[in-house]
Amino acid sequence: MSVLTRWPQDQLCLSDQERKDAVEAVEKAFASTLESLKVDIGLVDMFEAIYVPLGAWLACKKRQKSGPLVIGINGAQGAGKSTLFNLLEVILTEGFNLKVVGFSIDDLYKTYDERVELSETIHPLLRTRGVPGTHDVDLGIEILNSLKHSDEHSVTKIPVFDKSTDDRCQSSVWQEWVGPADVIVFEGWCVGADPQTAEALLEPINELERDKDPTGLWRDYVNAQLSGAYQELFSMIEVLIMLKVPSMDAVFEWRSLQEKKLAERVKYIYDTQQPTEHLRIMDEEQIKSFIQHYERLTRHMLDEMPNRADIALFLNKNHKISEIRINSPLTCCES
Repeated sequence: MSVLTRWPQDQLCLSDQERKDAVEAVEKAFASTLESLKVDIGLVDMFEAIYVPLGAWLACKKRQKSGPLVIGINGAQGAGKSTLFNLLEVILTEGFNLKVVGFSIDDLYKTYDERVELSETIHPLLRTRGVPGTHDVDLGIEILNSLKHSDEHSVTKIPVFDKSTDDRCQSSVWQEWVGPADVIVFEGWCVGADPQTAEALLEPINELERDKDPTGLWRDYVNAQLSGAYQELFSMIEVLIMLKVPSMDAVFEWRSLQEKKLAERVKYIYDTQQPTEHLRIMDEEQIKSFIQHYERLTRHMLDEMPNRADIALFLNKNHKISEIRINSPLTCCES
């Protein structure tokens, strides 16, 4: 794994020693994983060049404020949002001694029955999860407020959504975060998105919109939802990080890869003789149709968010970070 770019030198935060110690701590935390892979993937080089400096930047940002730091991670399907969160969780926890909790906007999806009701009362396309209007935004605001104001005795329950069954899990299996947090990470494909103008909604942009939304009712509703409660939710984010994919073609390719991984999971379950009839795997045509639900807002975010996000990490077609743009420079701190 070659390093194509490095964290900007003028935004290297904390001391050289702190970052060096963090790299060593993170390398140790990942040692068993690296050993099991049996290959040199250059992950340590990536830690030194990009990920630990990013963690140091965020740790410095946290030191400059009271209360937990709320970080948003935006990225199209397959961009690597969950992977970035997992890396940041280890880096901030092991490298900088911070308590980190995170959840996804996907976990806020309305239940299948709720989306069926939306499809019957507003527009059939709202049965498909993903677009603004298909999340329980009030629940997201409630969770963030609970985490922001938690103390040693607080317990915050975070829902879990099972994409394979297309429904929210029972509350008995929801995550529980006990006590206060230093950093809260909120990730999702449309996290931090701004609404489009009315003029931009007039013409359909793909086959799905032409065939299933000729009057624009669905896209108008989605945009109205994004203009409303979603902005209240997104306003709670203090640092917005964007993983910018190179194109919509990459979105399809990377989302297809995610579905293949889900299929492998199903095969494992099947091989262990557990029931798999409830699991839903999409073929390429279904994936193409599914992604068209997201295409409009994805293209809008790819166009305007890289110049607005606090940090934009540009991905090339090989899924590697090729450029780093910091739109909100930080006066960095040293211990």
